Amino acid sequence: MKMKRAKRKARPTATVTAASGQDSGRLLAQQVGNALKEHGMTLVTAESCTGGGVAQAVTMISGSSAWFDRGFVTYSNTAKEEMLGVAPDTLEQHGAVSEQTVREMADGALQYSRAQVALSVSGVAGPTGGTPEKPVGMVWFAWASNDTVQAACHQISGDRDAVRAKSVQIALQGVLNLLNGIAKIA
Repeated sequence: MKMKRAKRKARPTATVTAASGQDSGRLLAQQVGNALKEHGMTLVTAESCTGGGVAQAVTMISGSSAWFDRGFVTYSNTAKEEMLGVAPDTLEQHGAVSEQTVREMADGALQYSRAQVALSVSGVAGPTGGTPEKPVGMVWFAWASNDTVQAACHQISGDRDAVRAKSVQIALQGVLNLLNGIAKIA
């Protein structure tokens, strides 16, 4: 009688990598939640190239409704204007991927929410859409509270998924830095 060998399950290397990235995003989101609760504040997000990825990361945390007010996904320029009050002149003169736009997105998110802390993100995730002035991987961020707005630009390497995932991490780290009073954001 021939015995059957137990089949070995293949190790899902891609899943392990994705889970590791997801775990670091979850840890950052948990830290953001703890810091917001400690300060008695709530968060609003205004996202373009991340397509709601930051909001998804924070709502993966149980109890996040205590510190997360809402998220705006404003992928089109029209959405940025209508939902966040970004000036058409800003978009025409500087484009969606600019310091001026993310600052206005963060200000608008605060204005149209009940939150005290906002983050905004707009960039070129790729693989198309890049220009010599604004290459694929260029992402602008802004973090705002009622008395300050800070912005930073990052050039992120990798494919579309990598740019978006890293952008979520940078956005969350920026909130922590803002809350901890660190002058340099992300």
